[in-house]
Amino acid sequence: MLLMRKHLLLSTTFLCLLTLALPLIAQRQQSVPQRQAVYISFAEARPVLSALDEILPAALKGKTEQQLAALWPAWVKQRDDEIRARLAQGDDDSLINFLLFGTSFTKQPRVALDQITRLKSLGQPVPGAQPREAEQLNRLLSARIDDLLQSLNSPGGNERLLFARRILVNQNRFQLPTPHGREKAAAFLRAGMNRVLSENAGYARALEAAQLLGDPTEEFAERSRLFRSRGLASDTSIFPNFALEEALKSIQARGLFAPGSVRRVAIVGPGLDFTDKQEGYDFYPLQTIQPFAIIDTLLRLRLAKPNELQLTTFDLSPRVNDHLARTRQRARAGQSYVVQLPRDLTAPWQPETVSYWERFGDQIGAPVAPVTVPVAAGDLRIRAVRIRPSVAASISPVDTNIVMQRLELPPAEKFDLIIGTNIFLYYDNLDQSLAMMNIERMLKPGGLLLSNNAMLELPFFKVHSIGYSATIYSERPNDGDTIVWYQRAPD
Repeated sequence: MLLMRKHLLLSTTFLCLLTLALPLIAQRQQSVPQRQAVYISFAEARPVLSALDEILPAALKGKTEQQLAALWPAWVKQRDDEIRARLAQGDDDSLINFLLFGTSFTKQPRVALDQITRLKSLGQPVPGAQPREAEQLNRLLSARIDDLLQSLNSPGGNERLLFARRILVNQNRFQLPTPHGREKAAAFLRAGMNRVLSENAGYARALEAAQLLGDPTEEFAERSRLFRSRGLASDTSIFPNFALEEALKSIQARGLFAPGSVRRVAIVGPGLDFTDKQEGYDFYPLQTIQPFAIIDTLLRLRLAKPNELQLTTFDLSPRVNDHLARTRQRARAGQSYVVQLPRDLTAPWQPETVSYWERFGDQIGAPVAPVTVPVAAGDLRIRAVRIRPSVAASISPVDTNIVMQRLELPPAEKFDLIIGTNIFLYYDNLDQSLAMMNIERMLKPGGLLLSNNAMLELPFFKVHSIGYSATIYSERPNDGDTIVWYQRAPD
C-alpha cells in the first residue's frame, strides 16, 4: 500500500460577486437545519469499552459496568476537554512552521527541509553533518526570529502575524518592544523548534520500527496512529483531495454510488491553510480547500446535483469553524471565495497530479488572476479560482469533536458520504473506535467513509472496509496516499 503523507497548501480571499445567486443561496440555507453535537452515550460506547478493556485509561480500567455507567458522563466531558486542549500545541507547531518557512515577514530564505532533517536539535548535528552547517542554520534562524518579532510590533491585518502575536503576547505575555521581552520570546521559539525536531526524530524512529515489521498492512496501521500524542493542527493540502477524486472514480466504477445519489456529505477536519514545510505558503490569505474540492469532484463525476448537494464540516478548532462560518455568511450576502493554488515547479509532480491542479474548481467557479508570488517563495506557478457564492453557502460548519460527539440525525438526514483525511492518525485505537461509532450513527446504510488512515475494525461495527485505492502524487519517496473505503451495512 502507498502510505499517507501530509502536505500543506492553499489560501483564501473574499471578493464581491453576482447577487443573482442570492435566491438560490437563501433556499439552500433554509434547507440546512442548524444542529448541535451531542456526546456519545455509555450505552453506545459500552461495546467498545468491553472489546478494548486492556487499553482503557486508568480512570476506566477495572471498573464494573455499573461503575462505568456512573463515571461515563464526567469522563467523556473530561476527555473532550483533553482533546480540545491539544489545539494549543497544534497552534505552537503552526507558529514554528510559520517561523521556518514563512515569507511574508522576512526577506531571509526559507529553511530547507533537508537542513532540518539533518539536525537533531539546534547546534547539534547528526553524524555526517558539518559544524559549519549548524552555524549557518543558527544564523539563518536568528535572523528569521528577529524579523518575525519585529513584524509582530506592527502586524496590520496579516492574519498569520495576528495569530503569532496572540500566542507570544496575549498567551505568554512577552513584552516584544523591550529587549528582555524579545529575548524571552526568542528563547520560546527556539525551544519550540527543538521540541519539533525531537518529535520528528521520534516519528522517524516509529516509522522505521513499523517498516521492520515486514508487513505493509501493519506498517500502514502504525502510520495511521502516528500523531496520537501530537498537538492537533489544522493543516490542509490539495493532495489528499486528488486521491479522494481517484477513489471516487473507482467507487463509481464499482457501482457503489449511482449518478446523482450523493446529497449529504460531511468532512471531518476540513483544515485551514496556515503554512508548512512543503507546499504551504503564507503570501496569500488563510483559506480552506477540502470542502470546495469535494463538491468540485462530486459534480465533475456527476455523483451529485448542484441544487441538491449539502455539505457539513465537523471540527473542534474555533479558528476553523469561525473561518467557515464567516465564509458562509459572506456567501449569503453574495460574496465569492477565492482559492489560491500554488505549484512548486521544482517538485516532480506526476502528470495526473498536475492535471488535477489544472482542472480544480472548473465545476464550482472560474479562474481569476492570482496573487503575486514573492521572490523568497521560490520557483512557483500559481492559479486562482473564484468559487461561486451558492457553493460556499452550501457549507455548514458544526463544532464537533468526532471522538466524543456526533449529530443526532433522523434517517432522511444521515450522510451518504463522510470524508476524514489526515485526521484519525492523531488518535489511538480507543479514540478511533469511539469516532467510528459516532460516524456509524451518522451514515446512511450503504453510505461510505473515506479516509487515508487504517481504522481498527471491531466485529460489532456496522462500518467495515470494502476496498482501497492508491494514488501517487510525485516522484518523491513515499509521496502518495492510500484511501480506504468503509461502508455502513444495513441495520
